[in-house]
Amino acid sequence: MTITKADLINSVCYTTDFAKQESSAVVESLLEIIKSKLASGEDVLFSGFGKFCLKDKKERRGRNPETGGEMKLRARRIVTFKCSNIMRDKINGKG
Repeated sequence: MTITKADLINSVCYTTDFAKQESSAVVESLLEIIKSKLASGEDVLFSGFGKFCLKDKKERRGRNPETGGEMKLRARRIVTFKCSNIMRDKINGKG
């Protein structure tokens, strides 16, 4: 099951004394901070959870799936996530 932003807002609302509007503001603020830090080239680390990292991909040759012809894929940045050892252990039932 996938957790949505609305699910996250409801969880914050349920586990705190915040109203739904306040919970929404907290979640939105957190997501904006993460986006702005990544956009400025910084990694985002949550101790005990994981790290969002930026990775540069080089320009490379690819194939157009529609025509089968070759094409160049431009250089770009992607966001990767690496979970912490604590999270990995919890997922695997060791924690």
